[in-house]
Amino acid sequence: MKRIKCIISYDGTHFAGYQVQPNKRTVQGELEQTLAKMHKGEMVRVAASGRTDAGVHAYGQVIHFDSSLLLPAERWQKALNALLPDDIVVRDVQEVDFSFHARFSATAKEYRYKIRTAEEQDVFSRYYCYHYPYALDIEAIKHALNAVKGTHDFTSFCSAKTEIEDRVRTIYEAEAISSHNGLEFRFVGNGFLYNMVRILVGTILEIGQGKREADCIPSILQGKDRRLAGKTAPPHGLYLWNVYYDN
Repeated sequence: MKRIKCIISYDGTHFAGYQVQPNKRTVQGELEQTLAKMHKGEMVRVAASGRTDAGVHAYGQVIHFDSSLLLPAERWQKALNALLPDDIVVRDVQEVDFSFHARFSATAKEYRYKIRTAEEQDVFSRYYCYHYPYALDIEAIKHALNAVKGTHDFTSFCSAKTEIEDRVRTIYEAEAISSHNGLEFRFVGNGFLYNMVRILVGTILEIGQGKREADCIPSILQGKDRRLAGKTAPPHGLYLWNVYYDN
């Protein structure tokens, strides 16, 4: 038996999210069906670094599974990519120690959120970035992002449906990168709550548009109330970009 670690990318447009759900197309479901074919019908469970919601994309999602097949890493990659649907791609495969766990061994994650700020919608990117054609104060946005960094209770910036009681997280990096006709938010932290990045983005866009003061983030954090923060940005602009491990 071997433990196999994979880095995968997927287009979340036509998935009901990462996690298996009854009668719905999911990333985990496609992965496990493909592995079952390779193992002659035997169920192989896949563990991931975390879930993504319907419509959310991944560039660097990390998964692992255990297999008795005697395949070298490069053969695993070719075999999986030959069988998986074309909206999932395996980018890297490694054999790892059994102490490795895609979720519990992770030390940090990086999410990115892509915004299109041009006046007209781009028909070719409409499922991959949020069209937000409004003038934005980039300095106010940077000021707000600076206040997000550090260790805070992010209750105000997670869905009211969040079941986890410990909502303290540390954000190591939070920045906005301007590009032609767009803006990209980048967050690196030790963990993220349900809808946390999307609520942060929605709130910071309101700051950038002048609907909120640039220095409102600390008071929103202190309030520990979801109603104090802004709207939840839509899922299609969000990417799980990278997962970090000690090695």
